[in-house]
Amino acid sequence: MSLLIGFLGGLFGGLVGLGGGVVMIPLMVGVLKLSQHRAHGTSLVAVFFTGLVGALTYGLRGSLEPKAALFLAVSAILTARLGAQYAHGLPERELKRAFGGFLLLVSFLLLLKPYLAPMGLLSGEALQDLALLLAGTLTGFLSGMMGIGGGTIMVPAMVLLLGIPQHTAQGTSLLAMAPASLVGAYTHHRLGNVAAPVALGLVPGVFLGTFAGGELAHFLPESALRTAFALLLAWTAQRYLRSPSRRK
Repeated sequence: MSLLIGFLGGLFGGLVGLGGGVVMIPLMVGVLKLSQHRAHGTSLVAVFFTGLVGALTYGLRGSLEPKAALFLAVSAILTARLGAQYAHGLPERELKRAFGGFLLLVSFLLLLKPYLAPMGLLSGEALQDLALLLAGTLTGFLSGMMGIGGGTIMVPAMVLLLGIPQHTAQGTSLLAMAPASLVGAYTHHRLGNVAAPVALGLVPGVFLGTFAGGELAHFLPESALRTAFALLLAWTAQRYLRSPSRRK
């Protein structure tokens, strides 16, 4: 079953250009009956491998900005551990509510995606570097806390603030999320929040699903898929925000 969950996470991620955590975590909680904490930690293991493979794929096409990835990764590594520890300290009900709120943010950003154009709102190397460090700091914390890669935060920041093209921003975010998710996954593992057998099934499933989703994306209407997925995330979010949860 974990293989199928990983496949679905990769499939939807490949179709709409999103990490698989927002799909895998609700399925691990609902189908595999993992606690919210263990689902977040286990998801980060799969996100690490997704980041590595995705970054390699984009890199072979020249769609990477190494300096931006370095600045994002360095600051994200420092806060991913804090995010994982913060999530561990939350009661499960509160973590579920926080995850529901995050899903609402992701659904909004998905609907906003067509309107993102390389604007370069910040000028000057020092100001741009500072923006990358701040974006990485926020992303690392959210990654460790929510069990996701953080591309939904990093990509808009690079496109709007630095004027980096969308495709290059996606590849750069994948490269930056790999070390941050590794730190978050290791911290969750130390805290007992990684289900190793489930993680072993997720990883190959994510690889297969991401490839299939990327291929399907060329044949299916992207705008309709993105809208449908955003609505699905919003529906999932309201369930998280409303439903009671068991004790950790």
